[in-house]
Amino acid sequence: MDRSIYLDNHATTKLDPRVLDAMIPYFTENFGNAASRNHAYGWKAEEAVDQARSDVAALIGADPKEIVFTSGMTESDNLAIKGVSEMYREKGNHLIAVETDIRSILDPLHALERHGFTLTILPVDSKGRVDPEKLREAIRPETILVSMMMVNHEIGTIQPMEEIGKITREKGVLLHVNASYSAGTVPIDVNRMNIDLLSMNAHLIYGPKGVGALYVRRKNPRVRITPQIEGGGHERGLRSGTLNTPGIVGMGVACRLLRENWDSEIAFLTGLRNKLENGIMEELDYVSVNGDVDHRSPAVSNLSFAFVEGEALLMGLKEIALSSGSACTSSTLEPSYVLRALGVGTDLAHSSIRFTVGRFNTEEEISYTVRRVKEAVSRLRDMSPLYEMAKEGIDLKSVQWNTH
Repeated sequence: MDRSIYLDNHATTKLDPRVLDAMIPYFTENFGNAASRNHAYGWKAEEAVDQARSDVAALIGADPKEIVFTSGMTESDNLAIKGVSEMYREKGNHLIAVETDIRSILDPLHALERHGFTLTILPVDSKGRVDPEKLREAIRPETILVSMMMVNHEIGTIQPMEEIGKITREKGVLLHVNASYSAGTVPIDVNRMNIDLLSMNAHLIYGPKGVGALYVRRKNPRVRITPQIEGGGHERGLRSGTLNTPGIVGMGVACRLLRENWDSEIAFLTGLRNKLENGIMEELDYVSVNGDVDHRSPAVSNLSFAFVEGEALLMGLKEIALSSGSACTSSTLEPSYVLRALGVGTDLAHSSIRFTVGRFNTEEEISYTVRRVKEAVSRLRDMSPLYEMAKEGIDLKSVQWNTH
């Protein structure tokens, strides 16, 4: 294969050419400001934004009036979490999250802690799922918000959102969901799931970077949030700033394409993921799947390769774009906090690789990847005395290592 292979679709996805085609006119001839109400340029831009709002809403079962456009997932998470916390502070100051959540949820919550809020971080089981009963027990009279990811960014585990939504609704607590990693792979219905706020972005569903959306429920209950960016009153006063019309158009088209091709898209991703995972596990021993194989995004396979260092494995697969679970940021060698939360040992956490398939991958690429992973892992294990000892049946946990 004479080109690189992209299997890091949870970092970003390739822009769909159909999305780009829809966007281009709004950079050139239809360049108006959607807030300009006095001429046709503004009207055309506003019409395009309204259509996109309808397409985004349709993907998650919402009303178009409940969609607020933002710059992406991180802004949407911050607007939801900080906006609710400020608006409902007189009602309570207790917030709940999950230990495997993404930093765009955890960091704003920790920032609120420094301003007098209290925070409960729920544990997960060995597959990365929250126990709904633990959530029920954690809710107090002063709890105002539960915030969590629907699909985990590293391992693809899907949380039991319907059960969680029933509990938060019953307790009168608002539920915020980060759906950035689930919007393209897991069916979402904000009403059936009792979701009150939902964050998503475009660049993880084959749309452009720099644009996202926040769903804010308008009734049963009506959710109110304090704006975090003010100046001009755009987006019903919830998020001021000139709208990124080309990006918003792109996000709308990306959502519409997903909805129109949902069944075939999910079947395709599932087939690729299974071909990759099964192929690797048939070729290599001491490989384990991280996450919940029964409740998992069809796009994700997070694998640990015992007796192999994840960063070294990535170096041996330079032509394949992947990410390692060895570090939660590129500047640290600490094991992934997500895998640690699952109880994965340090050695196995350091040996994990996240494969995420997407719309533009091919079966040929998957076959090539399986072959290259086998070669790279085998080469590294040939240099590992631990692998040799394990193959001989030695229990490595019982070995007394001489440290002198």
